[in-house]
Amino acid sequence: MKRMLSGIKPTGRVTLGNYIGAIKPFVSFQDDYEMIIFVANLHSMTIYQEPKDLRQNTKDLIALYLAAGLDPEKVTLFLQSDVKEHAQLGWYLNCMVSMGELSRMTQYKMQVEKAKARKDTSIGAGIFNYPSLMNADILMYDPDYVPVGEDQKQHVELARMVAERFNHRYSDTFKIPEPLTPRVGGRIMSLQDPTSKMSKSDPTGKGCIYMLDPINVSKKKIMSAVTDSDSHVRYDKENKPGISNLMEIYSILGHKSYEEIEAMYEGKGYGEFKKDLAEIVGAELQKVQDAYNQIMASGEIEKVLDEGAKKAGRIAYKKLAKVERKIGITIRK
Repeated sequence: MKRMLSGIKPTGRVTLGNYIGAIKPFVSFQDDYEMIIFVANLHSMTIYQEPKDLRQNTKDLIALYLAAGLDPEKVTLFLQSDVKEHAQLGWYLNCMVSMGELSRMTQYKMQVEKAKARKDTSIGAGIFNYPSLMNADILMYDPDYVPVGEDQKQHVELARMVAERFNHRYSDTFKIPEPLTPRVGGRIMSLQDPTSKMSKSDPTGKGCIYMLDPINVSKKKIMSAVTDSDSHVRYDKENKPGISNLMEIYSILGHKSYEEIEAMYEGKGYGEFKKDLAEIVGAELQKVQDAYNQIMASGEIEKVLDEGAKKAGRIAYKKLAKVERKIGITIRK
């Protein structure tokens, strides 16, 4: 069975975009792949997090993974910080990339621009170096596939390059992973600015649906979503980004193709389409929230994380020991 790996940061509240792009697909993948999924709480430290918020967001994320249908018997689910080998391998791999390679990473460039805009002259070293930790996250487990959105594909490419560099220098050690980009739903956009990704840090909150939002609030956000002056429900990402974004959500949660959606609303306005989509989104959120509430009350999270850390730790221990022998760090037989 092929192995697939993914991680998600527990920064901010989980959005519908996170759910569609990074959580829900794993429910279908778990029967066809060996899934390793971790909560990337070490990566969350690149920008200050209020400790109580980080703890709550982490618990919410794990509970929502389980509420979405991930089965701990099939999926290895754990906290990144519970497997200390991630940080150690991250340092080794950090010594195998250049400052130029790290400075060309798109996410770093974005943070630099944001810092300039707020006239902040200091950027944390973690923001610069975190791709090396991400390389360790990926290469530690020899995955065949790493599902990512287009905006994260560059990180997998860097991991591939580092793996090839390490293998060439020290002999075959790491598998070269392949990025896997979903055809539909990989990047859900803001409901108020469909040219920007739906973000946890949405300043107004109107463009973002949170998975634990009250159902009526979520429906109102769908009804007030930006579209265009036309009234034709048609998928056209370039010319009709607003309605196209809503159609992506409808397609994933309503199990309809774009062609089927277009046929359903031929001759009908955006109002009827949005009303139906609001009901679909509301029903999905209600299902997940009911399961979330049961999981939070059950004490299941701690058990899942303990078991996941043990399973991941066994793999990580062996891989790190192999790396250390090859690079000469350890002198023990």
